[in-house]
Amino acid sequence: MPGPKRFYRVAETAIRDSGHVVLLDGKPVKTPSQAAFFAPTSALAEAIAAEWTAQEKTIEAATMPLWVLACRARDDVARARERTIDDVAGFARTDLLCYRATHPEDLVARQREHWQPLLDWVAQECDAPLKVTAGIVFEPQPEAALAALRRSVAAHDDHRLAALAQAARASGSLVLALALSKGRITGLQAVELSLLDELYQIEKWGDDPEAQARRETVRADVLTAERFMALTAP
Repeated sequence: MPGPKRFYRVAETAIRDSGHVVLLDGKPVKTPSQAAFFAPTSALAEAIAAEWTAQEKTIEAATMPLWVLACRARDDVARARERTIDDVAGFARTDLLCYRATHPEDLVARQREHWQPLLDWVAQECDAPLKVTAGIVFEPQPEAALAALRRSVAAHDDHRLAALAQAARASGSLVLALALSKGRITGLQAVELSLLDELYQIEKWGDDPEAQARRETVRADVLTAERFMALTAP
């Protein structure tokens, strides 16, 4: 179904006591929960105003990924910050990069070449060495490492935490999300690393439309998270 009809002529930004706001015909826009909306930076406010400006006859949330993520930060993360931190940090317990193939050898080698450097990085950067296992049997991670990663997640403000959560959820990896947040990798690298196994299978057996659509969703979510992080940087 199409979204609601466009009801405004002009979208612009302004500075108010709460911070940078987006105005629709001079009135501050609110989040879906009717909370007052503000952005931490002028860059994010201007990018969101551009999304509102680009709407045509109807307002389509699917074409406003920055606005959706900003609302998630305001409506969800800010209201349940500790729960969000726990949810995001929880990805480390079954992080994609820790579960390796047992065969074929070229896939095993590819995972080791591309994934292990990031596990080495997070061990040093966050003081969080994680265990690697072969196969899909659950391998408990050291509690000290999980606690250290939770502290790294908690260091993000509400807006960047919302972006971190989206990147972790899309990629299946807290390590990739943290590496993206800290500038260790780009969004495109995070996408490719998260899809390493699937891209390998495509090389061997070909692709199908359903898998391609899923990859496009992963790509869009991670790249939006990357842009959101850049727009909210101090």
